[in-house]
Amino acid sequence: MWSYALKRAGATAVTLWAASVIIFAFIHVIPGDPIYVLLGDTATPDQIDRLRHELGLDQPIVVQYLQWAGHALTGDLGRSIFFQAPVASVIADGAETSILLATMTMVWVVLIGVPIGTIAAVRHGTWLDQGLSGAAMFFASVPTFWVGLYLILIFAATLGWLPSSGYPSIFEGGLGNLRYLLLPSLTLAAPNAALILRLTRASMLDVAREDYVRTARAKGIRPWQVVRRHILRNALLTVVSAFGFTFAALMSEAVVTETVFALPGIGRLVVQSILRRDYPVIQGIILVIVVIYLIINLLVDLAYRLLDPRVELQ
Repeated sequence: MWSYALKRAGATAVTLWAASVIIFAFIHVIPGDPIYVLLGDTATPDQIDRLRHELGLDQPIVVQYLQWAGHALTGDLGRSIFFQAPVASVIADGAETSILLATMTMVWVVLIGVPIGTIAAVRHGTWLDQGLSGAAMFFASVPTFWVGLYLILIFAATLGWLPSSGYPSIFEGGLGNLRYLLLPSLTLAAPNAALILRLTRASMLDVAREDYVRTARAKGIRPWQVVRRHILRNALLTVVSAFGFTFAALMSEAVVTETVFALPGIGRLVVQSILRRDYPVIQGIILVIVVIYLIINLLVDLAYRLLDPRVELQ
């Protein structure tokens, strides 16, 4: 187990290095110049050259990358061109919102997708199965902003149960402020829970056809024990592997959701930084997302062994 973990950690480090090169190169080929965003069109050539030198943008691209990568290894992601503050602190300002939103969303995905997918598989071929599968296909296909707008219309504008936008920190107003994230998290959870539901159902139906399941049923083991011990546990191997991809989709969908609900999160910050051509902030955010994604995939791979000791790690 430890040998496999070290190998996967090494592969993760190589992937992270390759990702950092791609991120840095891609950001610097985006049309636009942050100098003109800061100084405006009326800036003189001397002002432009002076600011470009101060920001280090007059150095060769390779030198800029090596300096950025070296500082990133120490936790220094640079200094924001627009905010004139360390990138790490700029990201930290929106991290609370995004972390809580992602956590609540994944909780909804697990609580909705896995149990309902299990029910659909157990009731395979019935009207309940068809209804749940149809609802899953609907929510998997509709845009997240459409779901968000309808949730705002129903639960905020019409019923007045939940706030429609914004998010005051829980460190200032307590855990009660989590109600501001209920609608956004449900918006993000809708398509992802639908996909997990269908994957859980399909995996359980595949496992149910295995010989050892037929043997367990022939021995007279109670149906719910067969489902819990033999079908669901083995089907979860496939489902767990999908959580990493679900998280990746969550990062991209959060940009739209945070904009719809006016949340001060990382997704909204990405959009604003792109418009401002704030290279250090864009690079820092994408790098942090890549690191989180790689760590989650590493944990998912290691979870295989915990779910099924028969899985051989290579």
